[in-house]
Amino acid sequence: MADKIKPRTLKGFRDYPPVTMIPREWIIETARRVYRSYGFCPMDTPSLEHLEILLGKGSDETDKQLYRFEDHGGRPVGLRFDLTVPLARFVAQHIQELGTPFKRYQIANVWRGENTQRGRYREFMQCDFDTIGTMSLTADIEMILVINDLLSALNVGEFTIHVNHRGILNGLLEKLELADKANRVLRSLDKLAKIKEEGVRKELAGAVGATDSQADQLLALTSLAGSNEEMLAEAEKLTTGSEIGEQGVAQLREALAAVSAALPGEAQGRIQFAPSICRGLDYYTGIVLETTLDELPGIGSVASGGRYDNLTDLYTKQQLPGVGASLGLDRLLAALEELGRLEQVQTTAQVFLPFFEAQRRDDYLKLATSLRKAGIGVEFFPEAKKLGKQLQYANRRGFRIALVIGGSEFDNRECQVKNLATGDSKTVAYADDATDLIAEIRSILASSD
Repeated sequence: MADKIKPRTLKGFRDYPPVTMIPREWIIETARRVYRSYGFCPMDTPSLEHLEILLGKGSDETDKQLYRFEDHGGRPVGLRFDLTVPLARFVAQHIQELGTPFKRYQIANVWRGENTQRGRYREFMQCDFDTIGTMSLTADIEMILVINDLLSALNVGEFTIHVNHRGILNGLLEKLELADKANRVLRSLDKLAKIKEEGVRKELAGAVGATDSQADQLLALTSLAGSNEEMLAEAEKLTTGSEIGEQGVAQLREALAAVSAALPGEAQGRIQFAPSICRGLDYYTGIVLETTLDELPGIGSVASGGRYDNLTDLYTKQQLPGVGASLGLDRLLAALEELGRLEQVQTTAQVFLPFFEAQRRDDYLKLATSLRKAGIGVEFFPEAKKLGKQLQYANRRGFRIALVIGGSEFDNRECQVKNLATGDSKTVAYADDATDLIAEIRSILASSD
């Protein structure tokens, strides 16, 4: 007999059992609902792209992390590392029929061969939304509002949206005569939270060749503290004389004021100017943001994005600026698991219907059908077994209600409704349409939400 194959998963990849997949799907459904409420439309692109589409569009690091190979036709191809670069290719290819502004959302897997760590995997899902074809600051403001609404709808607890503008950093680099080294500088500054100021200084001196004075001014900007307006005023001083920097400060000030007008209570303390945020990907050009959970900031950003105005330049002569952000679903899921915020359920139905009168199977099926038509999810146990064992099954799976009904109950047109959370039971009479029974179930479900 041949040896059995050992069942195992690849490093950096994971399985999703129902207890994880159920909240994962809930996050996806919530993201869809919020995105659609702003008018974003669904789209998708292939997992594989021609390698030239992907190379050089993120950073040297993402190029190294690409899963790449030759397909059966001998063509060099790669698995997408994000959803924004394929979007740029898509809109350049189809913009004539799409029109502008084009508002899209895409929820799909991406792949990066990076080192695994807490909340980071080599295959993960992104929930993106983008607006293509407008330079209006309103689209940037809306990006911040969408992230706020999404994380609020997901009940993640308190969170902070850290906002910056690449123009501010680029303006200072221009004044310091480091504009030609911007990408290396920005990547170094992007590591500030990980390697701290001393580590960034070493990188700036080594990889960039920055002087102590240049490093002092860069770190002075990224270490600003105080209220949003106080920090903006200091950033304004540091970038005075640079048109790019002054425009960046003005746009960020306007965006933050608009968000405060739209979210007068929530914006206080939740939306913060963070001069150290620059986003490591090369294609960002304007406002950028990262979002952290106040209870678990160490897990990193769970939603990030920004404006990118030049990403389609390689594919088309038409100017197609864009702005958008992405929810890192798997990182958020890992955070919610760590915080104990995920309900431990293994069922998608609210009601469990035990089967212990074999000869009344069709009556059970008829009752379950009536409840489903009323919009109530019901799982009917497939085998006639002892009631106690079936109720143990229901408790393990996390059902909210069990309907206990046998031969005499069917004859008397009544059902015992058992609240599995509290252990309380109530006998309810019901007619053919099960109106009273449906009302009782809805009452219990409403009280437990």
